[in-house]
Amino acid sequence: MYDVLVVGARCAGSPTAMLLARLGYRVLLVDRATFPSDAPRCHFVQPPGVARLKRWGLLENIKATGCPSIPAVRFDVGPFVLVGSSPSTDGDVRSYGPRRTVLDNILVDAAARAGVEVREGFGVQEILMDGDRVTGIRGRTLDGATVTEQAGIVVGADGMHSIVARTVQAPTYQTKPALTCAYFAYWSGVPVEGIEIYERPQRVIFAFPTNDDLTCIAVECPVQEFQTFRADLEGNVLKTIALAPSLAERVQTGRREERFMGSGDLPNFYRKPYGPGWALVGDAGYHKDPYLAQGITDAFRDAELVTEAIDAGLSGRRGMASALGPRCSGSWVPCVEIRPRRIAFSGPWQAQSLSRSFSRQNTSSR
Repeated sequence: MYDVLVVGARCAGSPTAMLLARLGYRVLLVDRATFPSDAPRCHFVQPPGVARLKRWGLLENIKATGCPSIPAVRFDVGPFVLVGSSPSTDGDVRSYGPRRTVLDNILVDAAARAGVEVREGFGVQEILMDGDRVTGIRGRTLDGATVTEQAGIVVGADGMHSIVARTVQAPTYQTKPALTCAYFAYWSGVPVEGIEIYERPQRVIFAFPTNDDLTCIAVECPVQEFQTFRADLEGNVLKTIALAPSLAERVQTGRREERFMGSGDLPNFYRKPYGPGWALVGDAGYHKDPYLAQGITDAFRDAELVTEAIDAGLSGRRGMASALGPRCSGSWVPCVEIRPRRIAFSGPWQAQSLSRSFSRQNTSSR
């Protein structure tokens, strides 16, 4: 019998398991993947997420892999370019973009060092229930054995198609359909200035440095174009990059090193993130368009919040439901309300309007 069982060992699950184990709880962490392994998601960590890595004692592990820091943001909207950096968080204003093969492996190893029992290659087949309460899981190991495990609480950190969420029928709210599709790949020989973002009509382009002297370049377009865009994926990605001539020149002299990855399955929703014997973290509880690159940072935040709540519940300081309840705070709602409207691509990007607004703000602040 475990105190906590976490399903999913990537950016939300491993930190949750690690933090709970550091508090002395007996934790089982399972994932169908084996590590290191890649994931078809981009991997930009904002300064608040970097601050958490630092607080957990893991930032130096990221740096040791050779992943460069990203101190600056270059935002090109066509007629003009904005350059700056993120506000200071815990004394570190830099972002990082470690490959998922690197980041996820560091997180899994940190969980194991904290005392978590980690089972890789473990496919969860069933969430066990006693009435309306989740009590454990049944799954299959790498060698094909069927195993049943019980826990005081099961945490679903298993992504937007979470088996935990599906089993308990966690209700969704503030839902909006997918508005974009996104693809990315890695190039060598393409130097960048921090993270470069290019807004163009019906398109957005991101480029940032990552491990092994590679540059990750990602593009987004309206989801209505998904089938036609993927029909000539390389051609359409290069056509999109050509909308940013300064980046396109560097791409022409560089070399794409790996295949494209991406998806058109990018819905926007919240789920109720807790109930009797279960909780949800990361994309399992809150999924949004990757436009603002908040997914990993939000997963890290969830890990700390759910750890605090589960500790309060298991220790008896509060009832588990009342401890988990504040995580449904309405303060999250504006994010899902603002982001989908911002990236809806309903018409040409109004750079001149932004320029006038920016000028008015500068004038009024003098």
